[in-house]
Amino acid sequence: MRLALPDTFDVVLLQGEAECFPEQDVPEDAADAFADKFAWDPRTEDAPFVYVRVEPRTVRAWRGEPELRGSVIMRDGVWLG
Repeated sequence: MRLALPDTFDVVLLQGEAECFPEQDVPEDAADAFADKFAWDPRTEDAPFVYVRVEPRTVRAWRGEPELRGSVIMRDGVWLG
């Protein structure tokens, strides 16, 4: 799975293994931690919600085209630098 955050200029690109949990199947401690961190609990919403846990293997980060070289900051699950 690849996940890019947040936009096309200031980018964090995660590549790794993803696991999806419908709200009724998410581990309670993970859902509680999410709610504590973001001050919002999707379990209280009317619409269905899916939690995604990503175990990153590679992380790239850059701010604009000039930073594309050297953008890999994690490879094979190990932080570089």
